[in-house]
Amino acid sequence: MTKEHRIVIVGGGAGGLELATKLGDRFRSRNSGSKKVSVILVDKNRTHLWKPKLHEVAAGSMDLADQELDYIAQAHWHHFSFRLGELTGIDRINRQIQVAPFYDDAGVLITPQQTIQYDTLIISIGSLTNDFGTPGVEQYAQRLESLVDAKRFHLRLINACLRAQAQTKPLEAHQLQVVIIGAGATGVELAAELHRTTRAIISFGMDRVDPEKDLKVILIEAAPKILPALSARISSAAEKLLTDLGVEVMTNAKVKEIQSDRVCLSSGVEIPAELIVWAAGVKAPDFLNGIGGLESNLANQLLVLPTLQTTLDPHIFAMGDCAACPWPGANNGKGGIVPPRAQAAHQQASHLFSQINQIMDGKPLRPYQYRDFGSLVSLGEYSSVGSMMGGLIGGSLMVEGLFAKLMYISLYKLHQLALHGWVKVALDTISRLIHRRTHSIVKLH
Repeated sequence: MTKEHRIVIVGGGAGGLELATKLGDRFRSRNSGSKKVSVILVDKNRTHLWKPKLHEVAAGSMDLADQELDYIAQAHWHHFSFRLGELTGIDRINRQIQVAPFYDDAGVLITPQQTIQYDTLIISIGSLTNDFGTPGVEQYAQRLESLVDAKRFHLRLINACLRAQAQTKPLEAHQLQVVIIGAGATGVELAAELHRTTRAIISFGMDRVDPEKDLKVILIEAAPKILPALSARISSAAEKLLTDLGVEVMTNAKVKEIQSDRVCLSSGVEIPAELIVWAAGVKAPDFLNGIGGLESNLANQLLVLPTLQTTLDPHIFAMGDCAACPWPGANNGKGGIVPPRAQAAHQQASHLFSQINQIMDGKPLRPYQYRDFGSLVSLGEYSSVGSMMGGLIGGSLMVEGLFAKLMYISLYKLHQLALHGWVKVALDTISRLIHRRTHSIVKLH
């Protein structure tokens, strides 16, 4: 019997799940030359959803039954194993990871604490928002970091509308006021999507609520412009579209504190709010800081070489938002680090897939080179704005409107293709087009 080479991937986000799927299919015979190979995916959630879609879940414009992917089913279909639980530690000497026990909502143990052996470890656990220590964020603000967060926000939005419809007294100043803090892609997309879905919710018999007078969405950004990572031209176009939708945009506005029913700015202005979303800043999870003795930066990202190997251990790789991957020659204000985008995770997954045989055979690895294809931001059902092919032509080509929206949709389709293949994606797309014509455009529960 030959020794099995065990590849363990921690994190089933865009990059991690794509890599596990490709490797599982590649080594479905469990044989590669003289070595058998097994692939294990570890995640603290049961299901996968493409993270850029979370704002649609929060706004209620996505049917989760059509978009959620069960890890156990995907593992069965594509010949890898799935373990449920959260990474808690790495033993580099014995090449093991520790995974926390998993409990259900009632506190009943589902899976015990696990120790999983690895030969090659790939960490791809994504990123979280960074509250920068702002008082009140933990107690009163909601985040959009996970599917649970998005579902919770949507339910609170529906409840806020029902409450306003049922009460006989006039609305209080904070009622039906939604404040989104952070005007990056998540904040801007959520603001635009809420304009459409909140009006759809009100149209279902809530005649005591005036969507133009009572409903208000406010977007707050500390930087001089929204979408600060993108060009001024794109930022201006996005702000105009939001303003035309009725979204109030506030820039150069730094949040000092969040209270139960208001947002307090450093300027002294207080903004009443019933729902507060924190979408500012990006960092890797805190537990990654120094895990296994590996090097990390101030944002808790693991430092990696151009090969995506961690700086202190060639058997451990990191990719996606949790990796501080060098971007030579970049002038992006981030110290030459690859930005935390879905396209970077997709590229890195494809790169690592092509390098696995090199890894197992002990041959030199090729460095990963980030290719910037631009950025797209969705602004509701029919419009998007962004730049395309920024890294290909040495500049950027601004796109907006329906064409940009189609390009935005195509990014998600590429992710689906990596997980399911052409036939299933084509059939699923047709089915969903039919489904949309017979169901509500907004989720009401």
